[in-house]
Amino acid sequence: MKANLYLTNILLALVWALVTGSFSFVNIVFGFVLGAAALHLIREQVGSLGYFERGRKLFSLAVLFIRELALSAWRVARLVLSPRMELKPGIFAYPLTVDRNFEITLLANMITLTPGTLTVDVSDDRKFLYVHAIDCSDPDGLRRDIAMGFERKIMEAFR
Repeated sequence: MKANLYLTNILLALVWALVTGSFSFVNIVFGFVLGAAALHLIREQVGSLGYFERGRKLFSLAVLFIRELALSAWRVARLVLSPRMELKPGIFAYPLTVDRNFEITLLANMITLTPGTLTVDVSDDRKFLYVHAIDCSDPDGLRRDIAMGFERKIMEAFR
């Protein structure tokens, strides 16, 4: 049902572009926003309450990723520029709670795109991610950060 609402919203945006006669990116985005507002007005009748909630959760995931990206870049820069680089690089196993291919891939990519960490592999049974960290002095803390951050937000947004 939610996928149908996304398609309906896209269709409303295209209808808007057709009616206005302009297929510019800005006009299509404006049509998408108008379509979302129209769906919001009739949300109880079309069952789109989850549609808007998912949008908020996806936005929350994006904000968390941008925040973690900035914080990690700052931490890595501080580590690299410090006179004494007391690093303990290492690889740790992260037990996965997510189990769908898309969610595992998204989590692995978010970890890899965050400075200081790199997803190395996924176990054959898809129960663990192997993550390399530039500073692996507290692997339990790193596991907790991933679980309470990216993985929790991914599960909220896609389940």
